[in-house]
Amino acid sequence: MGWRYMRDDGVTASFGLAADEVITRRQGTGTSPPTLRLYTYRSHCALVGRFQRVRSEIHLDYCRANGIAVNRRPTGGGAILMGEDQLGVAVMVPERADARSYDRTRELFQRFSGGIIEALASLGVAAEYRRKNDVEVRGRKVAGLGIYFDPAGGLLFHASLLVDLDIPLMLRVLRTPFEKISDKEIATVAERVTTLRRETGRALSVAEIRDLVRRQYVRSLGITLEDGGFSEEELAEIGALERERYATREWLEREPATPDAMGSATLKTEGGLLSAHLTLAGDVIKAVYLTGDFFCDEQVIAGMERALRWHSAAPERVAVTLEGLREREGVGLPGVPTEAVAKVVALAAEAARRREQLAVAKGCFVNP
Repeated sequence: MGWRYMRDDGVTASFGLAADEVITRRQGTGTSPPTLRLYTYRSHCALVGRFQRVRSEIHLDYCRANGIAVNRRPTGGGAILMGEDQLGVAVMVPERADARSYDRTRELFQRFSGGIIEALASLGVAAEYRRKNDVEVRGRKVAGLGIYFDPAGGLLFHASLLVDLDIPLMLRVLRTPFEKISDKEIATVAERVTTLRRETGRALSVAEIRDLVRRQYVRSLGITLEDGGFSEEELAEIGALERERYATREWLEREPATPDAMGSATLKTEGGLLSAHLTLAGDVIKAVYLTGDFFCDEQVIAGMERALRWHSAAPERVAVTLEGLREREGVGLPGVPTEAVAKVVALAAEAARRREQLAVAKGCFVNP
């Protein structure tokens, strides 16, 4: 099956997003061919997920002062920083409306992340797709994934692959559950994400990674690719969508039904001080970081944090999940009882709820 292959670099946030949505919409009408687009954004831009509140996710004043564009993706997921060292991946194909079940969506994530995972394998980097929407290397996120179904019958699979990442800059741009951003907090986030340059120990170029991803998509999807560009008709539609949606305040400032809130708490335990920093959406934990002066392998902490993402904040359910991890996989903090971890998470959630009641929530989601 013949697909179109497109590559472009340094695109603006509004053009990059509008282009993906237009080509996806045209999949449903059969007016554009199935397309693999591998591209980079102009350094830098901050993109929030479709259902996020911009002011909860982004330090807007910092972005405005430093010329960092802010926009909203058509796909869900968390806020991300994009630029010349992050490869954008867009797969745009027709998709039947009646196939949009949870199981089908998970299957699509697995299918379309395959080209990325195989490209990394060719570098000697063992990666895997992990729920909810990440590709991870040894428990560390190296790519975020998203899916959008257009009403016209098209599917957009989005991914942001970290060839490299300026973590201090990311934390200045994206809001975090931490009360402050210190060297310790930067190191904490750095242990939850990774990059291809870090994993290989080589100064890999985006061009090299793009070529690998392109070749592995051909292999994993069983397709042929023909180099191509946007047609005049597509460019006209992209320009119109930029003006009507992606360049408007209405699109950027739309509000979710449930705003985020953030909270932190610290508890003294037998194994040392334990702190929880989390982002709460209603009664759901969107992201959590566990820090303290206990001694533990970072992968154990990352595994516990992963288990609590998109998890009920109810203390009894947190305790059941953590106890299950300890019993099934031996994952737990040495000298720190499960009840203590559940308690500090509950205290952080209570702190988040209090802050939400006192003022407009200023939570965020840095996807670990």
